[in-house]
Amino acid sequence: MSKLLHIDSSILGGNSVSRQLTAQIVASWRASHPGTEISYLDLAADAPSHLSAESLGFRLPAGSALSEMQQRENAVSEALVAQFLAADVIVVGAPMYNFSIPSQLKAWIDRVAQVGRTFSYTDKGPVGLAGGKAVIVASTRGGMYSTSEAGNAMEHQESYLKVVFGFFGITDVRFVRAEGLAMGEAAKAAALAAADLEIKALATQAANQPTAALAA
Repeated sequence: MSKLLHIDSSILGGNSVSRQLTAQIVASWRASHPGTEISYLDLAADAPSHLSAESLGFRLPAGSALSEMQQRENAVSEALVAQFLAADVIVVGAPMYNFSIPSQLKAWIDRVAQVGRTFSYTDKGPVGLAGGKAVIVASTRGGMYSTSEAGNAMEHQESYLKVVFGFFGITDVRFVRAEGLAMGEAAKAAALAAADLEIKALATQAANQPTAALAA
């Protein structure tokens, strides 16, 4: 049985396009892989705290004496990284906020970015330890960033996620993009139609490939 981790990070609730897209992606995946076990994280409702002296306990040497607060924060980090490592497929809702990702999503990434768990350092440089997974990102943007050199230079949303998941050893990172959402109703409708086609294409591919092959 494969495992899928569904993550939302938009603060817009029912008005969120990224939440709409992740729900579509997960429904399509469930239809093509009916036995999939799905877990869900709503980071807007329940995000881990940002890194602090207390939440850095997982980076201290084994056997270090931890305060009560550090132990509690360690438990949060351990639960999040264990959930991430157990998943075969991760579906992430990642709206663009101020040219980057929501701080809630960054807080989650900071908790799962653990040396010895998701990556390691070697004499030849860093090595990802979380390979063999597929990541599907529902990327939403108010403006247009993919169609010009200037726009590409301004976005630190998709580019960051591709780098950080790649750093974890994940080579299969896909984006379902809806951009231009704040540029009028016609532009929004076109963006949603394009995203719907991308989701249908992913569903067709997923139906023809086992999870292991998709994440290879």
